Amino acid sequence: MSGSVNKVILIGRLGKDPELKYTANGTPVAKFSLATDEVYKDKTTGEQQQRTEWHNIVAWSKLAEICGEYLTKGKQVYIEGRIQSRQWEDQSGNKRTSYDIVANQMKMLGAKGDFARPPASEPVAVERPAPPPEPAPEPPETGITDEDVPF
Repeated sequence: MSGSVNKVILIGRLGKDPELKYTANGTPVAKFSLATDEVYKDKTTGEQQQRTEWHNIVAWSKLAEICGEYLTKGKQVYIEGRIQSRQWEDQSGNKRTSYDIVANQMKMLGAKGDFARPPASEPVAVERPAPPPEPAPEPPETGITDEDVPF
């Protein structure tokens, strides 16, 4: 086997509502945080402990729009994607590395009504270029003329 695998599967709860933006060319991108919990037994005390890990999730295109429309803080979701690193400099000039999960699949978990978006107190307008209209399809040629019709 000569390949490699970069696959991440997470089930967790959103730490905040997704932030939906559009790139200069109109591609949607959604960003949000996801919390996963690990429960383990402390070896020294024998007590159960819980550790929360936070993940930065990035979704693109149609998946980004779906996340922006249906996901809210506290909702449980299944995320599948790949891990991607980003390097940047902080204010002190130190090189830093961040890791994002680039989602390619999302499934909403929980009860059906859990994902109804509550009405916003103020309407939010998002500008984005409209897709060009698709031309109507041409009817197929059947080879039947008016003389072939019996009435």
